[in-house]
Amino acid sequence: MNMLKRLPFELFFWITALVLLGFADLHDHGEAAHFTLCPLANMGFSWCPGCGIGRAIAHLLQGEFSASLEHHWFGIPALLIISSRIIILVRSGLRSHNVINMKYKEERYV
Repeated sequence: MNMLKRLPFELFFWITALVLLGFADLHDHGEAAHFTLCPLANMGFSWCPGCGIGRAIAHLLQGEFSASLEHHWFGIPALLIISSRIIILVRSGLRSHNVINMKYKEERYV
């Protein structure tokens, strides 16, 4: 349990985001308005360079590669970047956990 406290919040954020995207119910909104966190869309702009990346990643996680490419071409690289960041965070968390354990063991032996 102590190891979980040492892991960064960013790791939990990315894992939660990918799990939620993996279970997302994807359906075509067409021209209908839908909720979005995109600041450009919320300001009224009709085009945004990042719109569709979330749906593209969700399609990738559900195995729909052609649909992913239709939503945004950067979905595949984005998923690879996020996955590599998760791996880096896990490795650094495990490494810091091992260093702390070694220091504790050294203090007890001296």
